[in-house]
Amino acid sequence: MKYKLFEEIVLNKDIPGKNLKKGDVATIVEYHPVTDGEDGYSLEIFNVLGDTIAVISVPESAIEPLTKDEVFSVRPLVAA
Repeated sequence: MKYKLFEEIVLNKDIPGKNLKKGDVATIVEYHPVTDGEDGYSLEIFNVLGDTIAVISVPESAIEPLTKDEVFSVRPLVAA
């Protein structure tokens, strides 16, 4: 599936090096087509106040579209 730039998506796997979890919402900021292999995307992740907390690149299989039957949730970025 090809996503649009600046579309909000959801991670479908944890990204431990950035303390990101499956279910976190991100915004697509760049598309990376690959000739032999899986296309990828650069994502920007924001906290609830709108501050950028990470910019990462992931393969397309690591993201999925948001759906109308989902709701946002808040979690701490760092362990308590």
